[in-house]
Amino acid sequence: MLDRLAPAVFVLLWSTGWIVAKFAAQHADPLTFLAGRHGLAAIAFFAVAVVARAKWPKSIGQYAHALISGVFLHGLYLAGVWYAIGQGVPAGLSGIIAGMQPLLTAMVAPFFITERLTLLQKAGLALGFAGILIAISPQILDLFDVGLSGLGFPVIINLISMGSVTYGTLYQKRYLQEGDLLSIASLQFVGALIVTIPLALLLEDLRFDWTQEAVLAMAWSVFGLSMGAVALLLRLIRRGQVSRAASLIYLMPPVVAIEAVILFGEPLTWPMIIGTVIVVTGVYMVNRKARAETVG
Repeated sequence: MLDRLAPAVFVLLWSTGWIVAKFAAQHADPLTFLAGRHGLAAIAFFAVAVVARAKWPKSIGQYAHALISGVFLHGLYLAGVWYAIGQGVPAGLSGIIAGMQPLLTAMVAPFFITERLTLLQKAGLALGFAGILIAISPQILDLFDVGLSGLGFPVIINLISMGSVTYGTLYQKRYLQEGDLLSIASLQFVGALIVTIPLALLLEDLRFDWTQEAVLAMAWSVFGLSMGAVALLLRLIRRGQVSRAASLIYLMPPVVAIEAVILFGEPLTWPMIIGTVIVVTGVYMVNRKARAETVG
């Protein structure tokens, strides 16, 4: 039952990260907020691991793999996305970049973990990306009117962050298939913290206003996102194909749009509705059980 519900629950939890970011940006610098989130998540996971008597890695190499995966899967990925958005990269463009991750994962997975996809799964990936483009087409058209003056560097950082989470996902699948997920998650957030703190010190004023809104946003980021959503993501990566887990990223922009309608009264456009239907279809195709015959 948990395995069947895990993808849907993951999408709902992870999508709230965009909502939390909108609130948090008013009360804290993005990298400073992320540093606090990673640190608290590491402590929380460590406490749960101790209570649950989780097994810890038996070698320095296993510790290193957990830390390195955290650097790419959480640290550089979130730092790049939050920094880019903080510098003014439009949400629509950032959504396109995020939507590219499943395709990137599917393309490079065979070189890292010899994962093969069926023709139907490949078609599902392409269909999902098409749905993303349709869903955010109004924002794309706005970009041609407004332009991207001065956003070249932040856009490059956003693109690099997608490469980071893709590599982190594949690294997780290749080197961390065994071991306790609680101890691994603890170490991964330590790895994320190692890169986020220097970036925050270098680029920001370490602003955090300690208002009720800021504290609540941090609490949800730690327990709802870093613990709940990430634990489910690690489970999905371990129990299923990497490309299938990555395909769930396609559902984020449509789900966030629906949440924004409910919470902020933002309009739900026809392109978003049509794109959502196409995205859901594509994700269904990718997550169908592979047939006996596969193609490289």
